[in-house]
Amino acid sequence: MTRLTVACVQTNTTRDPLENIERVSPLIREAKQRGAQLITTPEIVGMLEPKRDQALAKAKPEETHEVLAAFRGLAAELGVWLLVGSISIKLSDDKMANRSFLLDDRGQIVARYSKIHMFDVQVGDGQTYRESNTYRAGDEAVIADTPWGKMGMTICYDIRFPYLYRKLAQAGAEVIFAPAAFTKVTGEAHWHVLQRARAIETGCYVVSAAQTGEHAEGRKTYGHSVIVGPWGEVLADAGEEVGVITAEIDLARVAEARGKVPSLTHDRVLGDPVVYGSELRQAGE
Repeated sequence: MTRLTVACVQTNTTRDPLENIERVSPLIREAKQRGAQLITTPEIVGMLEPKRDQALAKAKPEETHEVLAAFRGLAAELGVWLLVGSISIKLSDDKMANRSFLLDDRGQIVARYSKIHMFDVQVGDGQTYRESNTYRAGDEAVIADTPWGKMGMTICYDIRFPYLYRKLAQAGAEVIFAPAAFTKVTGEAHWHVLQRARAIETGCYVVSAAQTGEHAEGRKTYGHSVIVGPWGEVLADAGEEVGVITAEIDLARVAEARGKVPSLTHDRVLGDPVVYGSELRQAGE
C-alpha cells in the first residue's frame, strides 16, 4: 500500500481538556467520513494554558491522561490511525513533556515523541514564550512503522532545524508530521516557506495540523494546516477557520522526487568555516 488519504484537523484549543475533547472529536469523525485513513491533530490539542502554575496543575501523567484515553478510544471506534499532535504530559511537580502520540486503528500507541527544540523566543506580538520553563526537552528523533511506510515525528518549532528532518529522511521516513501552534506573527512570515522547504530538502510529504485563532491570555495562532508533497507543492491548506482538510498521497512519489534530486546522498563532512577579512577589521579598529 503506497496510497492513503490523510487529514489535518485544525482547531482552537482552550484551557479546558474536557472541552477540547468535545471540540476535536467531531472533527476527527468528519475526517473519517471524508475518507481519511490517517488523521492528524495540532500541537497542544488537549490544553492551551499560558499560566505555568495552572498548566502544571491540570497536566496528567500519560497513564491517566483523559485526552489520550479519549483519542485512543476514538481511533479504535473509527478504525483509523490518529496522530495526537501533542498533549502536555506531567513528568514531575515542575516539568511536563510536550509529547506527540501515533495511534493505530485499534487505539494502540505505536510511537511517542517528545518535542526536542524548546520555543524560547520573543517574536514581537506582545507575548514572551519560554517553553523550557515548563517543559523538559526530548532527546530522541522518532520514526514509526505504519502499513504505508515509515513516518517521522516532529512538533512545531522543530521545523526550524533542518538537520532533524534530514536525519529522519535519511533513516527512511517518507512522511514527516509537524503538528503546530505557530504564532500569528511567525506564521504570516515563515510558515509556508518552512513547510515547503523541509519537504523539498527531504523529498518527504510534510503533514502539519495547526492551531488557529485567539486563545487564552490573548495568544494568537496562525492556522493554515497544510499537506505538502515531496516536490514542495501544497496539496491542501486549511486557511484560518476551524475545520478539516484532506489529501490523497502516494508514497511512490517520494522515490520519484529523491530520484530527481538525490541530495540526501550528497552529504559532505566539513570543518569549521574559514573566516576572511578579520585582519582588515582589526587594522581598522
